[in-house]
Amino acid sequence: METTGYVTLSRQTGLMREMQVVANNIANSATTGYRQEGLIFSEFIQSTPGQSSISMSRANIRNTSAEQGALTQTNGTFDLAIEGDGYFKVETPMGERLTRAGAFSPNADGDLVTADGNRVLDAGGSPVFVPGDAETINIAPDGTISADGNPLGQIGLFMPTEPHTLVREDGVMFRVDGDVEETDQAKILQGFVEGSNVNAISQLARMIEIQRAYEMGQSFLETEDQRIRNAIKNLIK
Repeated sequence: METTGYVTLSRQTGLMREMQVVANNIANSATTGYRQEGLIFSEFIQSTPGQSSISMSRANIRNTSAEQGALTQTNGTFDLAIEGDGYFKVETPMGERLTRAGAFSPNADGDLVTADGNRVLDAGGSPVFVPGDAETINIAPDGTISADGNPLGQIGLFMPTEPHTLVREDGVMFRVDGDVEETDQAKILQGFVEGSNVNAISQLARMIEIQRAYEMGQSFLETEDQRIRNAIKNLIK
């Protein structure tokens, strides 16, 4: 394969990866706490003696949108939404993780957990306990949780000290390859959940653009392949 083929193939590979990211965004456009993901393309340029430089692209770096998702009122006692920049911290079998999905509920032991059964952690890193015999549970904007008017603890809100260390592990769960610190730049809303921040219309439009760009690249590869075949035929005549 000549240089033109390798250059085009590098672009096609990046477009395929972006298509997977966009498709995943659209599939999660109704997922509570989901944050839209994007792909960053990087360009590598190599000079060649006596010829024009060669430019190839890669698309291996993903970035997560920090845009606020729409807040929906549910009036659920343990439905919590974050307004502002911050994440809940939860305990998973793989270690502590961050999430914006705040549709919680108490388990049989009284621990506040996610839909997957992961325990929600307070500001000190301990599980949040909810007494089963409490008649009223109130959660203040700063995360203070009270049962029948008696403070029990404080649900923590956290942020990575370096935003680029936030790594998505699945739809709504993030790992931090670095340090995490408490934040006071956000507040908790009881009785609300945060919806996905995916703009489905723009993502559908982008999917069409990617498909057309991929088809154009495929057409170029086929034309280049035919050109090389014809050149070889002429040489061996």
